[in-house]
Amino acid sequence: MKRLYWLLLILAVVAGVASLVLFGLPLAEHKGYVLIAFQGFRYESSLWAFVALVLVVWLLIYLLRLSVRLLVTSGGLLNPWSRLHSRRRVRLASEQGFLDLAEGRWARALRHLKQAASSAPQPLSYYLGAARAAHQLGHHSDSDDLLEQALNRQPQAELAIALQHAELQLARGQTDAALDTLQAMRSRHPHHHLVLRQLQQLYLQSGDWSALLGLLPDLRKEKALGNAELSELERQAWRGRLLQAAQPVDGDAQAALLVLQQVWQAMSTVQHQVPELLTVYAEQLRQLGAEAEAEELLRHFLKQHYDTALVRLYGLLHGRDLGKQLQAAEGWLKQHPQDAGLLLTLGRLCLHSQLWGKAKDYLESSLAFQRHPETCAELARLLGQQGELERSNSLYQEGLRLLDARLCTPVLPAAI
Repeated sequence: MKRLYWLLLILAVVAGVASLVLFGLPLAEHKGYVLIAFQGFRYESSLWAFVALVLVVWLLIYLLRLSVRLLVTSGGLLNPWSRLHSRRRVRLASEQGFLDLAEGRWARALRHLKQAASSAPQPLSYYLGAARAAHQLGHHSDSDDLLEQALNRQPQAELAIALQHAELQLARGQTDAALDTLQAMRSRHPHHHLVLRQLQQLYLQSGDWSALLGLLPDLRKEKALGNAELSELERQAWRGRLLQAAQPVDGDAQAALLVLQQVWQAMSTVQHQVPELLTVYAEQLRQLGAEAEAEELLRHFLKQHYDTALVRLYGLLHGRDLGKQLQAAEGWLKQHPQDAGLLLTLGRLCLHSQLWGKAKDYLESSLAFQRHPETCAELARLLGQQGELERSNSLYQEGLRLLDARLCTPVLPAAI
């Protein structure tokens, strides 16, 4: 790099000498003549004197402008209400305000951010921070007023202001107001990710499963959520919708059953294969008295997709043909001989069919693989009916301990 500088310097010297030789000597021989005459004014001099005069005038003008600029700057430094000091006050107030906001000093954050917003040309971030601080202080009306002022100062930031307003409304429990705000923004910005995400959170929080299911296509189309998150949200929404549909209105179980079946039919084939959703649907069918339908549905599914949770539920169902139901469960035992849940189900099905000996064998085999409170209770009930009261009571106590292990921790008083 130094070599380059030296090379450029040498070239400049050579160019200067060449210019002097080519132009300087002829000009020195011919000094030139300048004449300016206007009405009664007359000026005449050599060319070089005129050039020198122009340079002096230019230098004086430059120095005059520099002096004026220094006077203005010094005046700004001395004047506490100057633009320079105003910008400094905004900067200091905003820095302190955001620091207070981050550290939870809400009152100080509100004061500093309001001060910054009053003088800043672009006050949006200050108003939003001040509104959040006011919300944390419980001054909800002040918070809304600050957002209104932000909208008046920067109307082009309507979406950002509305998103924060909806967030604060939802935090206050004002679900309907937040929904109105977000739906208004969705009508104006139908593809905006944050609007869709906040609507999704609102529907999820309020348990509005139908609305959430209606929002899912837009969430998927706009890629507002990842595939895994969308799948989990869809599963959760359909689960909530099934539970909601099974709630009888005015005690009308038949109407609830019809709605539940319609919801199940509206689901896709892929969702019908999700064990959790199938478990919820079958359980709701059982509670609404449609056990035969639930039993048939689970039997067909378990032939292709074995699932322990569904097998346990299968044992609680009374199908149209108990013999066929027991035969199907015994067929699964060939592939899963050590499944404690399946053995419990077989024991229950034998109890339904009054096969007391087989029921006892299955239940004892289940306990050999897993000490489960439900198995203890079923076997205790059977032994109690058969007169084995001591072992029955022992199993009941074991079942209670398994339900709540904390019962085993304290030392109980001795029996009197």
